[in-house]
Amino acid sequence: MKNLITLVALLVIVASCNVKPKEINYGEDACHYCSMTIVDRQHASQLVTDKGKVYNFDAIECMVNHLSEDTTPIALYLVTDYTHPEELIDAKKATFIISPNIPSPMKANLSALESKAKAEELKASKGGELYSWEALLDHLNEE
Repeated sequence: MKNLITLVALLVIVASCNVKPKEINYGEDACHYCSMTIVDRQHASQLVTDKGKVYNFDAIECMVNHLSEDTTPIALYLVTDYTHPEELIDAKKATFIISPNIPSPMKANLSALESKAKAEELKASKGGELYSWEALLDHLNEE
């Protein structure tokens, strides 16, 4: 009986750790890193920890800066698809573009796209350089 109670308690604890994205309230939520109000619907990003805590950011570069300073285990890395404002996508699967012709809130000119094909199209019209998630982290941490 004691084992059953322990198992039920453990299941309740695990179930309460909801690891899922949370809607960003544009114009109300503040960036966890720089404290600016999140208003740009094409560049916002979000982290969800292994325990379900959500951190919102007004720009991808703020999220990357936070990651370089905090070692909390992360379950979800989410960025907004530039071509679909407010749509959060998996940062690890996204393709990123840094283009001086696509300004972002913190001036890194950094945007994310769901597919490499869409990123190539945007690069053809706006210029810039493309990066995978890992390559982007390396690039930004070099600066």
